[in-house]
Amino acid sequence: MSATVYARWNQGGHGGLWGRVEGARVRPLAQAPWLGEQPLPGAQALALAGLPLMAPCSPSKIVAVGVNYRDHALEMGHTLPAEPLLFLKPPSALAHPGQPIRLPAVSKRVDHEAELAFVVGRRVGPGMPAQGAIFGYTCANDVTARDLQKADGQWARAKGFDTFCPAGPFLVAGADVEEAAIVCRVNGQERQKSSTAQLIFKPQQILEAIASVMTLEPGDLVLTGTPGGISPLLPGDVVEVFVHGVGSLVNPVAR
Repeated sequence: MSATVYARWNQGGHGGLWGRVEGARVRPLAQAPWLGEQPLPGAQALALAGLPLMAPCSPSKIVAVGVNYRDHALEMGHTLPAEPLLFLKPPSALAHPGQPIRLPAVSKRVDHEAELAFVVGRRVGPGMPAQGAIFGYTCANDVTARDLQKADGQWARAKGFDTFCPAGPFLVAGADVEEAAIVCRVNGQERQKSSTAQLIFKPQQILEAIASVMTLEPGDLVLTGTPGGISPLLPGDVVEVFVHGVGSLVNPVAR
């Protein structure tokens, strides 16, 4: 199955317009691709370069998985989980490619967490078949206020600040993510390097675990966990999340 790449961008302040990426150009679509790929009537293909890209999803909820790489479990002192450790990030945490990650004054340590993410393509929930409900894959950064995570004993505040979930820049349907390299660089220096082959729970297993608990809607975003190598972000940094075959997500960091 060949991959199909989609992008979403800000169209004159009227919200996101979707398009299918064809090389250096993008062909506008009439709706989100998981609703069915329909060309936007009368629209011409646009140059991809320079488009103000947005996160390629419109989530009613963002669901994430903790402790899902063996090396990250080791560095955090966790035992390997018997089932996916699920938590939520609010939709207000979503940030677009190139948008600054804002460090809250209340935290003294904010870490990057490079992640493979997927977007749900159809409604799925308890008692519903989950096969085929993953529409495509994107890059994400599960930004975390590490000191608040440890202090609170639960993760809502530490992972819920505005801009703490950059995602994008593309949504790739049919991507091969079985053994995809995943890398995080800060100011060009490699901080995290692993492969999705090291995931404890694979995307389909994660989807099924979530859908057994709650209903996922089309456009919802799911983060699959981060490998070892997490480290702090500082104002002025530029952080990149790269997933082979999916894309490269870059965000500056600001106070």
